[in-house]
Parts: sequence; structure tokens; C-alpha cells
Amino acid sequence: MTAQGRFCYTKAMREIGIDREVAMRKFSPVLTIIVSLYVWTFACVTINIYFPEAAVQKTAEEIVDEVRKAEDEGKKKQEEDMVLSSFSLVPAAYAQQEETVSSPKIRALKESLREKEPLLLPFFDQGRIGETNDGFIQIRNEDNLSLKDKADLRRLTKEVNSDRESLYAEVASALGIEANQIPRIQKIFAKRWIENSRAGWWIQNEDGEWVRKQ
Repeated sequence: MTAQGRFCYTKAMREIGIDREVAMRKFSPVLTIIVSLYVWTFACVTINIYFPEAAVQKTAEEIVDEVRKAEDEGKKKQEEDMVLSSFSLVPAAYAQQEETVSSPKIRALKESLREKEPLLLPFFDQGRIGETNDGFIQIRNEDNLSLKDKADLRRLTKEVNSDRESLYAEVASALGIEANQIPRIQKIFAKRWIENSRAGWWIQNEDGEWVRKQ
């Protein structure tokens, strides 16, 4: 047994409350072998979780860039149908299996976000809302807003965050990513939302601190 093997074995035995020497004295030889095999099997196992980071990054670029182009009235509908309907990705680790980031739900969510983007812009420009570091928007300041404007801002924020949450889940589904990896998708999208934010908008850095984008 190698030094690393002995380390893993001893560490695992301790974690389940069994001292190696005690096990040898108290357990029968057969039982000791069974326990040892069980511990050895799971002691140093490394689980590789499928996560096509490059594919998610490319998807975030395509979707966020198109949503943020909603303020450009000259290109509204044509580019939208072309990009996601024909957009396919091949994860590096699974090159033999083609994955397509396209579904009716993704296209519908993207359209919904595009429609809401022009409504968000004044609130971003006024410092009312900001981009979080986990892919959502958050209200920063409601000072001097009328009751109606406050209600509109809160409703819009809730709707946009609901769309984004659903979008991240749909991207995970389209790429075959497990649900427990969605926070990683959110982080990648958050980076792109922030990169596409205007100077002066509120953004949240990795430490959770709010700053004005330079």
C-alpha cells in the first residue's frame, strides 16, 4: 500500500469512528477485511461532476448580449430568431454528443426579458436597482418614488428575477447539467450581465460589496 493509500485508509477509518488497530483486535479477520474493503473503496474516490463551463459561458454571452440589445430599436426581431434557433454547442468533455441550447421555453424567456429590458433602463440609470453577483437584479433605492412607481419597480424586479431564474434552469436542462449546479450557471450569467452593464450602474462584486461600475 502506498503512503497516499495508507493516509486515505487511516483517515476514512477515523471519520467513521474506527481505529485501525482496534479493528484488528476486536473484529474477526473476515469482518476486518470487509470493513477495510468498504473503507478503501470510498476513501479516496474523486467524483467528476459534468459541467460544460465553456458552453455555459458561450450561452450566457449570446443570451445576455441579445437581451441587452433590446434598447437598440433598429434590430429588434430579426437577430433574435436567428441566434437561438440555430445555436448549437458541443461541450469539450462530450464532443461526441451535440447539445443544442434552444427550446421553446428558452426562446420565450429570452423574449420576455427583452421586452422588460427597456423598462429597467431608467431604474438602472437612476441607481434604483443593481446587478447582483448571482445573476439577479436587486432594488437599491426607492427614495422619493411615488407609491405607484414603487409598486411598478417591485413588480418589475420580481418578474425579471423570475424570468432569469427560469432561464438558468432551462439552460441547465438543455445542456444536461444537474440542478445542483445551477448556482454555477447563475455566476457565469452574473458576470456577463455585469460586463454588459453601463458605467455608473450598481453592481455587486464577488465579496458582496455594491459599487458603481466604472
